[in-house]
Amino acid sequence: MDIQVGDSLTLKKAHPCGSHEWDVLRVGADFRLKCAGCGHQIMIPRSQIEKRIKKVKR
Repeated sequence: MDIQVGDSLTLKKAHPCGSHEWDVLRVGADFRLKCAGCGHQIMIPRSQIEKRIKKVKR
């Protein structure tokens, strides 16, 4: 998958705040994502995030 810093991801499962939207802050073996709803940041392995992506917005 071609995901770049600055993209916005829509994931299948919602964050506890209710938002499905995440902003990409870092790309590599791990992704750093920021929740568009509450601003919470997470680091998640590429293998896990690629399974959870519903849509990518540039």
